[in-house]
Amino acid sequence: MTSIPQNRRYYAAGVPGSFYGRVFPTSSIHFVHSSCAIHWLSRVPKEVVDRNSPAWNKGHICYSNSTDEVTRAYEAQYVKDMECCLHARAQEVVYGGLMVLTFPGRPDGSPHSHSWPNVTLQHVGSCLVDLVRKGVVSEEKVDSFNVPMYSMSPQELEAAVKRNGCFSTKSLGIEIMAGLPRPLVDDNLSLSQMLASHTRAGMEGIIKKQFGEEILDDLFNLYSQKCEHDLLNFLTVLGHNFLFVLRRKAD
Repeated sequence: MTSIPQNRRYYAAGVPGSFYGRVFPTSSIHFVHSSCAIHWLSRVPKEVVDRNSPAWNKGHICYSNSTDEVTRAYEAQYVKDMECCLHARAQEVVYGGLMVLTFPGRPDGSPHSHSWPNVTLQHVGSCLVDLVRKGVVSEEKVDSFNVPMYSMSPQELEAAVKRNGCFSTKSLGIEIMAGLPRPLVDDNLSLSQMLASHTRAGMEGIIKKQFGEEILDDLFNLYSQKCEHDLLNFLTVLGHNFLFVLRRKAD
């Protein structure tokens, strides 16, 4: 708060609802900042949980290590969601207002399997399959569990903005390289344990809702072991975060 001009009046509000729909009155917002949120989809694509669909995502919890049909279903859901998000913000943001978006994603032209969030999800999914083999969770529950997360590229976001037509792009996909989470100096956790803790903090809620709280310790102990075993692969995959600044155009 100390970094903003003090000679103006500011208003803050907490509102319920999804950012993929309207949450504020028309022409009421001058500045929007979304930090690490828009990679979450509004829903899991319905095709990936339909046993009769070619895009049924059996045995996986994300799209990046699955079939082309699953990937296309996630891409289509992303296109719909961004259309809704930009349409809603276009109504809420005043002419000349700014929207700043930071999001984890993947560089243009890179495969989905090389994005940091997807590498993380692939390992979590592998751990859940291990728990199925041990009889801890049911195969059916894993088959019906898909994480509504999509790693977009700057090119994909630029295309969504162009289709919407209400915003001009002030900054084009500034890329911020993010390294692995590092333990504090006085922290005795290993890097693999730190990775497991980092992932658990972000995913515990959605996993607990599907499988219950009792599997969490076993799941993330397994995850830590997989990180330790495959640490070289983790070290070669850098996280990519992108920054976009959009300005609301006059109609």
